[in-house]
Amino acid sequence: MDLLDELGLADEHPPEECAVFGIYAPGHEVARLAYFALYALQHRGQESSGIAVSDGRAFECYKDMGLVSQVFNPEILERLTGDLAVGHNRYSTTGSSRIDNAQPLMLKSHLGPLALAHNGNLTNFRELKDELKARGATFLTSSDSEVIGKLFAVAEGDALAEKTRNTVAKLRGSYSVVVATKDAVIGFRDPLGVRPLCLGRLEGGWVVASESCALHTIGAAYEREVRPGEAVILSSAGMESVQLWDVKQHALCLFEYIYFARPDSMINEEAVYTSRFRMGERLAVEHPVAADVVIAIPDSGVPAAMGYAHAARIPYAEGLIKNRYIARTFIQPDDELRKVGIKLKFNPLTHNIKGRRVVLIDDSIVRGNTTRALVKLLKEEGALEVHVRITSPPMIHPCFYGVDTATHEQLIAHEKTVPEICKHIGADSLGYLSIDGLMEATRYAKSNLCRACFTGQYPGEGAGCEARLSERRRTDRRGEPAPTGATV
Repeated sequence: MDLLDELGLADEHPPEECAVFGIYAPGHEVARLAYFALYALQHRGQESSGIAVSDGRAFECYKDMGLVSQVFNPEILERLTGDLAVGHNRYSTTGSSRIDNAQPLMLKSHLGPLALAHNGNLTNFRELKDELKARGATFLTSSDSEVIGKLFAVAEGDALAEKTRNTVAKLRGSYSVVVATKDAVIGFRDPLGVRPLCLGRLEGGWVVASESCALHTIGAAYEREVRPGEAVILSSAGMESVQLWDVKQHALCLFEYIYFARPDSMINEEAVYTSRFRMGERLAVEHPVAADVVIAIPDSGVPAAMGYAHAARIPYAEGLIKNRYIARTFIQPDDELRKVGIKLKFNPLTHNIKGRRVVLIDDSIVRGNTTRALVKLLKEEGALEVHVRITSPPMIHPCFYGVDTATHEQLIAHEKTVPEICKHIGADSLGYLSIDGLMEATRYAKSNLCRACFTGQYPGEGAGCEARLSERRRTDRRGEPAPTGATV
């Protein structure tokens, strides 16, 4: 449990997802490039980090609990030499928080050793695990990622394309996966395209990453997104594309636009920042209010707040400064600090708030505790009114595709009406962006986006999975205390 959990304030947004990265680039310092790529993707997971490297003969892998900067140092990176690498930042949705579940996972196969990194959630995890156990497989983790690795290891076929095709034929749910053999990297994406994955070109090599911001950081050129149901194989032969599925429906997670992705990343050939700015503009049209200043809950609310201010012709200002690393402390607060509460995470800029009618912009409300604490803080700092505006519709259903959202009972919008939520958080008014407004801001076809957490209409195998997901969370989060980091 981190500090914000201890304070009951770690609920402002749906938790981040994992980050995956793969690189095939002989002649480059692939471990160092993987390190900086994972650094750029740190926002997608802060629980653990790891890098596995192959020199064409064998793998060496290092991973540990903590941030990228806490896990790696120059001495460790110097030991990780080779032509290809796989990297991972983890936020756990399946499997307890311990080093056993940190990735990349190392596995054995008839092709030799494998390294695997996964972002997503398998809806048929239990069935696949039971099937593999019946065939004699043993498991060292409680993560569904190991199921993917075991399936890949035993899948029929000597050619990587065939082996990958036979693996994904059994998978249901969401996944962006990077698998490395000793001399090739394979990146593949689920047929719905729920989780993101993009392809980049580096001089003398290729990379795949969860987001394009990682490519820019390491000097790779953005090539395109890996298509839903596609695998890309990176090796000495170059880049080979294989369409694994005859895709009939796309369902990219809408929260990539709303919150998960970095604003400088590209989704469907457009900067996320631009989409969020448009969300704010549309929100101002749908929910106008007489006010003196527009502020954001940093950081993801900033582009939308600027868009709202622009459309409403109300000045934008910083009103809250985020203490970005407070959640990473392992020292729990005493009773005196607990009373401080939200001030441990946000410092108010009183001169931008006092005596003013404030519009407060954020991307979502999950349980409502943090929003309520922030509204109270702003009023204590002298705000005359606080009008909360949210750049997504009310979140009323849990996710089964890799976003660790609450159950129905824990989602405030499932239990309360908008006026009741407004009263609960203590705001003077509350407005959510409509689903149509959100679709318009993304400039992407409604049919190609997963909006199940707002509508309850799940794509693919998601419908009817709540009972299985609840059971999985009860069993998989029982774990032993984490040992220290390890080289494998």
